[in-house]
Amino acid sequence: MTQNTNLGIFSFFSGCGLLDLGFEKAGFHTRFVNEYYEPFLDGYRYSRKKLGVPEPKYGYSSASIVDVASSEMKAKVDFAKNDGDLIGFIGGPPCPDFSVGGKNRGQEGDNGKLSRVYIDLVCAARPDFFVFENVKGLWRTKKHRAFYESLKVDLVKAGYHLHERLINAIEFGAPQDRDRIILMGFHNSKFSGCDLTWDGVIYPERAAFSYEWPDTHPFNENGSVPKPNNVPLELTVQHWFDKNAVNEHPNARHVFQPRAGLKRFLTLDEGDDSKKSYKRLHRWRYSPTAAYGNNEVHVHPYKARRISVAEALAIQSAPRDFELPASMTLSAMFKTVGNGVPFLAAQGIALTVKRHIKAARM
Repeated sequence: MTQNTNLGIFSFFSGCGLLDLGFEKAGFHTRFVNEYYEPFLDGYRYSRKKLGVPEPKYGYSSASIVDVASSEMKAKVDFAKNDGDLIGFIGGPPCPDFSVGGKNRGQEGDNGKLSRVYIDLVCAARPDFFVFENVKGLWRTKKHRAFYESLKVDLVKAGYHLHERLINAIEFGAPQDRDRIILMGFHNSKFSGCDLTWDGVIYPERAAFSYEWPDTHPFNENGSVPKPNNVPLELTVQHWFDKNAVNEHPNARHVFQPRAGLKRFLTLDEGDDSKKSYKRLHRWRYSPTAAYGNNEVHVHPYKARRISVAEALAIQSAPRDFELPASMTLSAMFKTVGNGVPFLAAQGIALTVKRHIKAARM
């Protein structure tokens, strides 16, 4: 890779941009952003302005990816390549149709169809590389695996050599148990088919789950629980609350108020995440998957309330200075945060792509 080669990304299903931010921190430049839901796109713009990230060279689009013309995308990609960029598409199509906890309608669901649309767009526009992120159900569930394999067949026909890995966000140092399948492709016209080495992995082979994590403790509002000595504290909820100074964060006051009184918030043990909804976090443990748009409610470890947006961002390992605008609704805030790729995982994916580009560039 020559020194003057710019690494550009076209982002799809961008949400508030946590995946993009991982790539930006790794040295990539966002060239185009496509997010259908306007409140998410507003949050994306706001957070980037606050962080001082330049606006995408080819602009923002709120069109449905179904209506994004492949010819238009190919023209943009070709123009960017002629300008000296290596261009990649990155995106995680909405995944409830492949999730056991979601609709599980697969490729026939309204969201499930978008995975096909995204891969078809990759095949038509032929970026130099791409990243596809989705729930593990697409990769592991038999009824969905055939569809996933058919996507890979089309990508190989389009000239890509592929790499895939089931990752967990906690591997990269994020305080969250979150499995995702990552599929990467590098076009044969630019890259050799050499092995891919993963970057940013701190706790490989599920090592993070081998510690004797604390179980539950009776809820004691604003009380203390002894800090354990035999677990990596950098993976705990409390570490990230402290690291991101969540009580002083601009999104600290953005929290849902209980509609039916405090009883539920006063009786749930700290660390009891056994139910589908109303999971109380444990301060000295990692969080279960952040999925706030699917009726999941995460309760603060030692306060009688739900977690705030600032605390949700910390669980997503977002940088301390990442924030969402107060003009967003609470529902939109929590949904876009929960939909995002945890920042440290996103950065690890980006560094992996960057390493492979350097190793495999012909």
